Amino acid sequence: MTNDQNMLFVADSAKQRIQEIKEKENYGEDYFVRVGVNSGGCSGLSYNMDFDNKDQPGDEVFEDNGVKIVTDRRSILYLFNTTLEFSGGLEGKGFSFNNPNASRTCACGESFSV
Repeated sequence: MTNDQNMLFVADSAKQRIQEIKEKENYGEDYFVRVGVNSGGCSGLSYNMDFDNKDQPGDEVFEDNGVKIVTDRRSILYLFNTTLEFSGGLEGKGFSFNNPNASRTCACGESFSV
């Protein structure tokens, strides 16, 4: 299901890195970024992100900054208004989620609670 209203966002830094990965791995135009939330991590919930080209029943589809993002219905409750970012360099930590819904995050930035 494609949403007319955007609820997931992609920063320019993440868009650039996603394009680089897709080129390096020879991912075609049919590939998109799948994000989700799972139970686990030191704060109770953890993010996951991967490239995919297969739709699943109940997928929620968003597009921002030229990047197609897909998530499941349960995860969108936790990811509402979240921005996918990328930080490189010596202090960089790779992809991260800037999530306004998170009431607490862990030091690694991969786990959160609401």
